[in-house]
Amino acid sequence: MGDKRLNFNEYLLFLQGFLTNPQRVGSVMPSSRFLAAKVVESVPWDEVKAVAELGSGTGAITRFMKTQLTGSKKVLLFERDKKMRENLKTKYPDFMCHSNACQLVKKLNQDDIGQLDCIISGLPFFNFTSEMRANLLNQIIQALKPGGIFIAFQYSLQMKKRFAENFTIEKVEFVPCNFPPAFVYICRKRSAM
Repeated sequence: MGDKRLNFNEYLLFLQGFLTNPQRVGSVMPSSRFLAAKVVESVPWDEVKAVAELGSGTGAITRFMKTQLTGSKKVLLFERDKKMRENLKTKYPDFMCHSNACQLVKKLNQDDIGQLDCIISGLPFFNFTSEMRANLLNQIIQALKPGGIFIAFQYSLQMKKRFAENFTIEKVEFVPCNFPPAFVYICRKRSAM
């Protein structure tokens, strides 16, 4: 099954990323195993053939995802921080690693993947400019197949209205055992989008 805990170097790598660019990293610590488990258990893995994780960081959620992946599923990881991205490439050589989630659709085309069944996001949407938020949400909507699942964790409910404009929110779960505590949005893309 593999170890689902981060090592000390990964904590330091994440902290360094936060100190370098807090607007993009969004937290001083990687996601807890409680948050990672909640996110991953919300995915209907038997329906997933292609998945992307946006804001993969040091792989706190990625390592939980890996235990669920069987067969020839395609996995794309997006991480802006170069050191964290290099760490992901080393740990997950079978996954495709990219730097910019704003180029999600372009990367899908380059990697010869149609649409995604699932997108998991740890991006701190509320920290971004409204233009960048709109661009990211547009990329997610275009990349996700109709009925596909979008799971995002946020540290507040500020994005709930925006997510509801673009997706059907099936539920929002609170995960107190994380620093900071987080909300997990489980959403579906509407068929008419």
